[in-house]
Amino acid sequence: MPDNIKRISSLNRHFFAVSIRRAPPPTPLRSPQNFIFPSVSTMELPEIVDFARKFSVMVRINGPDPKGLKMKNHAFHQYNCGNTTLSASGMLLSQNLQSFFNVIDGRNCENGAVVVTVASIVEPFLSQKSKVPNFQGMPELIPGAQIDVMAEVKEGVEKSEAVDNGHSKWFAARVLRLVDIPASSAAIQSLLEASSGSEHSWEVGWTLAAHVNSPRMDHVQAQENSDLASFSENHRVLIGQKSRNVNMMAMLATRIAVLEIPESLNKDLPEVVISHCNKRGDIILAIGSPFGILSPQHFFNSISMGSVANYYPPKSLEKSLLIADIRCLPGMEGSPIFSQPACLIGILSRPLRQTGGAEIQLVIPWKAIEAACNGLFQSSHQKLGRDGHYTGSFHNAKMATVDYLNCRALPNGIQKLPGSYCSPPLPVEEAMSSVCLITLENGVWASGVLINKEGLILTNAHLLEPWRFGRTTIQSVSNETKMKNPFALYKNTSSLRHRGEEISQVLQSNALQPLDYLHKGHESHQIHQFHRIRVRLDVKNSWVWSDAKVVYVSKGPLDISLLQLESLPHQLYPVKVDMGCPSPGTRAFVIGHGLLGPRCDMLPSICSGVVAKVVKAKKVVPHLSSSHDDSAGDIPVMLETTASVHPGGSGGAIVNSSGHMIGLVTSNAKHGGGTVIPHMNFSIPSATLKSVFIFAKDMQNISL
Repeated sequence: MPDNIKRISSLNRHFFAVSIRRAPPPTPLRSPQNFIFPSVSTMELPEIVDFARKFSVMVRINGPDPKGLKMKNHAFHQYNCGNTTLSASGMLLSQNLQSFFNVIDGRNCENGAVVVTVASIVEPFLSQKSKVPNFQGMPELIPGAQIDVMAEVKEGVEKSEAVDNGHSKWFAARVLRLVDIPASSAAIQSLLEASSGSEHSWEVGWTLAAHVNSPRMDHVQAQENSDLASFSENHRVLIGQKSRNVNMMAMLATRIAVLEIPESLNKDLPEVVISHCNKRGDIILAIGSPFGILSPQHFFNSISMGSVANYYPPKSLEKSLLIADIRCLPGMEGSPIFSQPACLIGILSRPLRQTGGAEIQLVIPWKAIEAACNGLFQSSHQKLGRDGHYTGSFHNAKMATVDYLNCRALPNGIQKLPGSYCSPPLPVEEAMSSVCLITLENGVWASGVLINKEGLILTNAHLLEPWRFGRTTIQSVSNETKMKNPFALYKNTSSLRHRGEEISQVLQSNALQPLDYLHKGHESHQIHQFHRIRVRLDVKNSWVWSDAKVVYVSKGPLDISLLQLESLPHQLYPVKVDMGCPSPGTRAFVIGHGLLGPRCDMLPSICSGVVAKVVKAKKVVPHLSSSHDDSAGDIPVMLETTASVHPGGSGGAIVNSSGHMIGLVTSNAKHGGGTVIPHMNFSIPSATLKSVFIFAKDMQNISL
């Protein structure tokens, strides 16, 4: 656990000891009032945040843990007098969404409210009976364990009964059901099985959790192993043991817990519109409680913003899993995820983490949760129908909810929409068809950018000659398990300080004759016997594979190479280029095939950020004498952005908000200890590559 988190934990130990006690019976809420919220199409960010906060809650669970085992594989916890407390985030359901859960087991929660959270917070405290695989019914906690939910309440609640600045309060809760999400679980399993080496290097959980040990872990490890010997593999996974079983790993990442609060906190909540059509690049907002129980008054309902990076399956309208480009911290799992127009997208799950420190933030779409609940009802309805205990119809409840999903809230009431909400197309989507996937026979993959209609691909030189750039590739002796890390980064990142001057010198000597420079570079370049190169282009939701050959590899400081497609598809969409110098703070989108391998069959991901720094150099005109103080001005030679760049994203495009390419991704930073820093990365500006684009535009002979 980091030192700063430890300090927070120690400073708030007294607060925790007080807040863990069950809250007194709450004062009944006032009678519900009609609540009209603004149009989803006109809400500004502050309004969206205020809207989303009404649904975000924090969930804590406390119970006896004399051996100090319950907190294992959790990034933070409270441990006091033999009791362990964990926390996560959750979503308080509006009444239209609660209908799905009211009928799963024939229950009616009209006098209470339903909360959805991740199951990982509940599983350590389940009784032995509830850990049985395929357990049906209401889960039971071990004796002495209790679960509570903190929710925002109206200011009218008496301050003596509220905590956290008088606007939030703890409510006792119970676990109604643990629900597996088959569609999302299958999506994660497909990604893990297809990823190169992922079955050995990917795990479910936060990176910080891998470095946290319980206070008594060293003393009880042997006893723990003995206690677990009688459990099946499923049992060991449920209590947090590491498992390489991809199926169980995927199930753990997507399982949710349904809780019930006796108080009707959702009577005053506005209805929620579901966003079913989510595109890469769409802005998303998460509200949760990172490190919540360490100090609820500080961390409750924190905001994080990001975007949709990718989705799975890639060619289906039914998205069963979203990959989010968003910075979240432990404790935010279970957070509701909203789109920019305040429409619900889904629930944040625990991430996938890699040995090198990379994390993939996952979002379970609400539609996948609906489908899972539908499946639960179908099985439980058959049983209840035979017993005669329930005669309601899940279909009726679902249709009532879906009927509302086709509506939107306007200032003067509810108005029908032709369909569920779908975000408008983004300009950056045009650039996605220009970014391709490049694979080599040795298992290496990278990204590339199509720069003309003759099939010329711009990518990095270190893909073909990694040894020249201080990079290495790690290959397995097995053909099935490919690289663990396709591109290591600069071994000595201090060399970056000289690259601006080197690139500047190249530009100064060749800027006046760009075509001659490239042709001479090609003529003097000896084509090595490279591995077979395959390029995949994404053309209108269809994938076209083509062989490619090397036509140019830069021998200077520019980390670029050119490939030529040997067969051309009917339609090609070369990237649009912006040759201007971007200003710091300009919105930047990185498009590439980072982190997940080519066998995952993923479309290129989009990660958003800003241009953090533009490194410039003086451009000196050669024919001017040294006595002239005047120069041709500054030229950009390197871009630094805050967007995420992961291994495999090398050679991808950096585009602006208009969808025009402003740079070519080359590398990211790496800590001396080996940890990759994805949000600090380096790219070659498009202005620096002007010679390349002029050559691509004027290229006539494609048989180079």
